[in-house]
Amino acid sequence: MPTPPESNDDDLSPLLSEPFASAWAAPAEPGRMGGRLNDRLQRSLEAERGMVTVRRRNAAPAEAGLRWLYRAPAGRPLRPGEPRSVCLIELQAGQFLQFEKTDGPREFLVLRGRVEIDTEALTARDFLLLPAGNAARLISLEGAQLFMREADATVAARRTLVRDAEAGWPEFAPGIRRRVLWAGAGQAALLYRAEPGAGVPGHGHGHDEECLMLQGELFLDDLLLQQGDYQLAPAGTGHRITETDTGVIIYAHGDLDLQFT
Repeated sequence: MPTPPESNDDDLSPLLSEPFASAWAAPAEPGRMGGRLNDRLQRSLEAERGMVTVRRRNAAPAEAGLRWLYRAPAGRPLRPGEPRSVCLIELQAGQFLQFEKTDGPREFLVLRGRVEIDTEALTARDFLLLPAGNAARLISLEGAQLFMREADATVAARRTLVRDAEAGWPEFAPGIRRRVLWAGAGQAALLYRAEPGAGVPGHGHGHDEECLMLQGELFLDDLLLQQGDYQLAPAGTGHRITETDTGVIIYAHGDLDLQFT
């Protein structure tokens, strides 16, 4: 008998109500539609177990202005491209935060508002990377939300500033444009802008691949990501489907050159 999906999975909850609930109790014959759908569902659930997905609607409350999306477990080496930590920062007008020096680089992407970081005044979609050894002081100029990513000490990076108003959108693939914010040793911080209906072929991940939805909706395999959602796919995994019906703008951190399969 097929095993129904976990009842606490919000994305699959419609499948647990009628008329679908009764179908789970019926034998799924191989080759029949029900059997094929069940097989696909089980494969999708198994693939997603290895990934970290944080829904905007389910994110934990902010702690001192920080909303953590991911923190690497202590006591094991980081995977290629795995972040030490990833968080969203919420600041009220005039509020400031002081971060201590870190042994790896920090990336900041402004999502909304205006903020000063390390004497640089930044606005929406401006990107700043501070190399290892820098302490970061953030001052909100009018209320702001930022994305912050801390990398491992093995990642060598120079100070990098990319202003949205000055950066272009080079064409990457049909219907998709890509802005490289920073790149080094095969990995990169990127912004993607895709038109409705655009998609990327199936690909694997040589480095951990992170995706933060800035605008629109995106299917990663059978998972629909919406504005504010975050997913981390570990190195060694892959995506069969990456496509959008609405058009999207995405921050991504992963392979500079996608490993198409």
